[in-house]
Amino acid sequence: MTKKRTIIFMPSIEDGGVEKNFFLISNYLQLKSKNLSIVTISKKIQHKLNKKIKLITPGIKYFETIGRRKKFIICILVLMKEIIFNRNVIVLSFQGNVYCALLCKLLFVKVIIRANTSPSGWSNNKLKKFLYKFLYGLADLIIVNSLEFKNELKRRFNLNSCCIYNPIDISKIKRLSRKKVNFSFYSNQSLNIINISRLSEQKDLFCFLKSLKIITKKIKVKALIIGNGNQLDNIKKYISQNKLTKIVKIKGFMKNPFPYLKKSDLLVLSSKYEGSPNILLESLSLKKTAISSNCPTGPREILDNGKGGLLFKTGNANDLAEKILYFNKNKIKCYKKTLYGYKRLSRFETNLSLNSYFKKIKGV
Repeated sequence: MTKKRTIIFMPSIEDGGVEKNFFLISNYLQLKSKNLSIVTISKKIQHKLNKKIKLITPGIKYFETIGRRKKFIICILVLMKEIIFNRNVIVLSFQGNVYCALLCKLLFVKVIIRANTSPSGWSNNKLKKFLYKFLYGLADLIIVNSLEFKNELKRRFNLNSCCIYNPIDISKIKRLSRKKVNFSFYSNQSLNIINISRLSEQKDLFCFLKSLKIITKKIKVKALIIGNGNQLDNIKKYISQNKLTKIVKIKGFMKNPFPYLKKSDLLVLSSKYEGSPNILLESLSLKKTAISSNCPTGPREILDNGKGGLLFKTGNANDLAEKILYFNKNKIKCYKKTLYGYKRLSRFETNLSLNSYFKKIKGV
C-alpha cells in the first residue's frame, strides 16, 4: 500500500453516518499508508482531515451548489484526470460507486467499493437491478457494513463481498454527551423520545409520527426530532394537521446530538431500509434503549435479533406504538436488553474495523 497511492472517492460531503465513517477511515489510512488523496467537490472538509491528506477538487465554488448526481459526474472527471496522469493507484469509493467502478475498469486500475445502504429501497426496478449487479461486479472488492447486507448481495445479485463493521468510538460519544445544553422541552412527567436521522423518505418519519398520535391517547409523551432533509416541510405539515405541535419538537442537524440523546428515555429509528445505522450504536454507547424498524439491513444485527433492543415491523405504526408502550411499562426489562447490547459493542471496536480496511486495501 505504501508503493501505490490510495485515492478515496467521496464527491459530496453531507451530514450523516457515512461521513462519520469516511473521516475516521481516511485519517487512519493516512497514518498507515502515508500516501492518501481524496477526490471531493470542496476543500471545506480539510480541517477534519490529517493535514498530510491531499484534497483533489474541481476548484470551482459553483460546483458546491449543484445537485448530488452532478457532483458525482464532475468528480468522476476529476478522478479520471488524476488516474490518467498516475495509474499507480488504488481507488476506494464511498459514493457514486457505479460511476467509479466503471471508470476504474476502463482505465485498468484497482477499485474497492464501500456499499453503504441496502439496495432494498429500489431493487424491484429490473433495469437498476441489472446495472447494480453488472457495475458493482466490476469492482475488485466490495465492502459492506453488516453480515445481513453481505448475505443480501449474494442472494439477490450473486455478488461476493466482505463485511467490515462501522467503527464506533464509545469514549468520544460519552465525552460529547457530557456537554451541558439548555433544553426545557422534555418533562419528568412524560416519556421522552428522540429520533435522530436525515429527514428523507428512507427514514420514514411519518411512521414515527403516526405511532406518537396513537400513544398520546394512553400516555404523556414528548418527542424530539433532530435532522434536516427534503421531507422537512411535509413533516411539519403533518405535525400541524394532526395536532402534535405540543408534543413534537424539531431541531435541525447537529454536529453533537449526544447531550440530547443522553437526556432522552428512548431512541426510535423508523427507517424503511439501512446499511448499518450508526445511531443505534451511538444509542447503545450511552446505554439508551433503542426501538428500531426490522428493516434491511443492520438493525436486526446490531440489536441481536431483539436481545439488545426492540424491533418493530417496518412501516407499521401500530406495532411501533405497541413497542413504545411496552418500553414504558417494562423499563427494567428493556434496560437489561440495552446492557446486553452495550456489552456486544466490542464487535464495532474502532481499531478493529479500521485495521480491517487497511488489510483489505493492502491485499488488493
